[in-house]
Amino acid sequence: MAYKNGYVITGSIGSGKSSVSKILRDLGYQIIDADEISHQLLDKSWIDISKIFGNEYIIKDGKSVRIRRKKLGDLVFNDKAELAKLEAILHPKIKDEILRQSEILEHLNKPFFADIPLYFERQKYDEFDKIVVVYAPHDLLIERIMERNALTREQATLRVSLQADIEFKRANANFVIENVSDKITLEKNVKKFLKEIN
Repeated sequence: MAYKNGYVITGSIGSGKSSVSKILRDLGYQIIDADEISHQLLDKSWIDISKIFGNEYIIKDGKSVRIRRKKLGDLVFNDKAELAKLEAILHPKIKDEILRQSEILEHLNKPFFADIPLYFERQKYDEFDKIVVVYAPHDLLIERIMERNALTREQATLRVSLQADIEFKRANANFVIENVSDKITLEKNVKKFLKEIN
């Protein structure tokens, strides 16, 4: 059964999911952040990562072990097969943690949001039936990623192509929050969406 109070926030790389989550958080809403969970789980999954990708992707630092995030990112964001291997390690663990936190928030009886960037691409989340897509058109996504990550057009296009098309996501959303202008307009669009659901 789907969460009565739970909403998924998704979109594409560069669409502004994090900005929307920050606005919601600032307005007092609870956010479950899949990227944050992923970062926490990445280092904890170092044994699996070293087995699959090799020891050159880990740093042993005394008693602690960390992942070489940039090196691993360079590998997986340039090769869909390698990305799939990493996701096979992380996604079941990420989903378990999202659902654990959702169970707690569901009982508070007010809207909460799970920021799940790869909602349409990966692990199925039947527990959520209210999907919010943060939307920006394809060309704007490319421009934003080039600027934010200091990437070439080719690199940015590749990163966008690793995800499902933004128009597909928009067509399959229950709610769309447009992010095609400035921060003030985005805040207005978020507040308009909140009026719709409250």
